[in-house]
Amino acid sequence: MRALFVDANDTLAAVTDKLLRIDSLPVSINRNPSIKPDDLPGLLGDAEIMIVDHTAVPSAIAAKCTKLKHVVFLGTGARSYMNPEELSELGISVHLIKGYGDTAVAEAAVALMWASARGIAQMDREMRAGNWLREDGLQLTGKTLGLIGFGGIAAEVARIASGSGMKVIAWNRSPKTHPGVEFVELDTLLTQSHVVSLHLLLNDETRGFVNRERIAQMRPGVIFVNTARAAIVDEDAMIEALRSGHIRHAGLDVFNTEPLPNDHVLTTIPNVTLSAHSAFRTPEASENLIHAAWEHCRRVAK
Repeated sequence: MRALFVDANDTLAAVTDKLLRIDSLPVSINRNPSIKPDDLPGLLGDAEIMIVDHTAVPSAIAAKCTKLKHVVFLGTGARSYMNPEELSELGISVHLIKGYGDTAVAEAAVALMWASARGIAQMDREMRAGNWLREDGLQLTGKTLGLIGFGGIAAEVARIASGSGMKVIAWNRSPKTHPGVEFVELDTLLTQSHVVSLHLLLNDETRGFVNRERIAQMRPGVIFVNTARAAIVDEDAMIEALRSGHIRHAGLDVFNTEPLPNDHVLTTIPNVTLSAHSAFRTPEASENLIHAAWEHCRRVAK
């Protein structure tokens, strides 16, 4: 059973190469990370397993991949790139990888939180333009961090934030407990948190979950961090809240259109810190990710 990694960037290709040297699994690597969905049928040929990092897999295109039986998606957010139920109807199983980058994403979320609180990106931009911008930042020690959704990433964020002197509260769709974290109702979290960090999976129930009404419930001057998925948030409502100052600053790693167009409105708003969907990108997370994909391929091949 042959597998093809269809959109490997240099980092992930290097990790895959290392595994290929010590393992006999029939995995090929396409080292062009910029392929288009229409390229997939020709690329795959008779491959039955497709490893995907970031390429969209429309169901109509998958139907043309006549040998394809399994998609191993490198992460948990497959719904941003494909419809698993429609693929299942075509006889194609979608496999997700969880937990590979919990620490990496958590550290990025905390970095965005601190950068947002102190306006670091904005000061950097102004200084490079010859301006000496000095504004008061927000001291986070003693402030309340609210986590919407509580899985492995949120647990790591809680660990780091608690260690820096923040109070951590959380809301989850199903009951949970965690040391040092107070679980509260969503309304309570929105009104009490100085920082709100989003950690929900994207599905039919969470699409548009952070809507205009919930943004309005947030504490005035809140910092909002999203390292989950952009479609969970009403983008227009978030932009309005940023412009009005209701959201003091947003730290965003995910966007409805990626790469983010250079003329997108978010690039024109000063109180936003942007990162290029890179929260998970560390060598450690990449190693974990490809090893987990390898295990999926091995299990499927058996």
